[in-house]
Amino acid sequence: MKTSDFYYDLPEELIAQEPIKNRSDSRLMCLDKRTGKTEHRHFYDIADLLKKGDLLVLNDTKVIPARLYGEKVGTGGAIEFLLLNRRTADEWEVILKPGKRAKTGAKFRFGNELEAEVLSVSEGGSRIVKFSYDGIFEEILDRLGEMPLPPYITKKLEDKSRYQTVYAKHSGSAAAPTAGLHFTPELMDKIREKGVEVRFVTLHVGLGTFRPVKAENLDEHQMHSEFYILPKETADAVNRTKAQGGRVISVGTTATRVLETAGQKGLPLTESSGWTDIFIYPGKTFNVIDALITNFHLPESTLIMLVSALAGRENVLKAYEEAVRERYRFFSFGDAMFIS
Repeated sequence: MKTSDFYYDLPEELIAQEPIKNRSDSRLMCLDKRTGKTEHRHFYDIADLLKKGDLLVLNDTKVIPARLYGEKVGTGGAIEFLLLNRRTADEWEVILKPGKRAKTGAKFRFGNELEAEVLSVSEGGSRIVKFSYDGIFEEILDRLGEMPLPPYITKKLEDKSRYQTVYAKHSGSAAAPTAGLHFTPELMDKIREKGVEVRFVTLHVGLGTFRPVKAENLDEHQMHSEFYILPKETADAVNRTKAQGGRVISVGTTATRVLETAGQKGLPLTESSGWTDIFIYPGKTFNVIDALITNFHLPESTLIMLVSALAGRENVLKAYEEAVRERYRFFSFGDAMFIS
């Protein structure tokens, strides 16, 4: 298949620039992956669409304020750091703007609390840097850093917590697992009370999520790698749900990538962790998930390709065209879709 097979026309005004007041008030398009039939609901209805015996799997990664603004030591030139992956306690892979100022050995200062030295230049143009500071790095980062919103969001986010799920736990993401932004504690309680099991995986989302697919043929595209953790209790829950005939419902493409990475050789799943660069597009089979809760994704992105692998490209593009006509809100702060 070709990248252009996943294009659709989206008016710019439908790209949500800020979250709505109440998380679960967002709209929800329900798509039957077998028939292509759609239904329009609200996200707070999701509890009514889940069944006793279902398993809901969510990504509990926590977004860090990964964008830092500082200056080059010696020249005072302005610099922007974007933290991608933590390599050791103080060493990070980062993207810098402007990148030409970041030769090996270059030093940068952020306020009076944080300094960084470039250790090496990576093949893709990112840098490995080592930070030096007094105190606790996470606390300093929380004071100095900004949430790294996607490039299509141009409005400043007033409340950092709105780019964080209510169940976020393990810090390390440069972007939010946005399908989970619609859940509230009250909605989670309602889902559990219905007899739905809720379990978690961790996948630290990198900025590769937003990088365009440059290859025209999909089999030539190389996915970015992201670190994941599949806990034993979640693996056991998947195996138990499958054995009892329940549905495994993934919340977001990131949780999907964890489950399908672990399930590449089939069931049963076992506890695992590591780096995944799995690329799921039409023609690939799903060994673990039965249904998916997700947002609306960018044209020609790896995310719309994953969704199309589950529900069929024609079904997905037809549903997206309907969402445009119905004035749904798109992307990170937008509305949701339940593919069942």
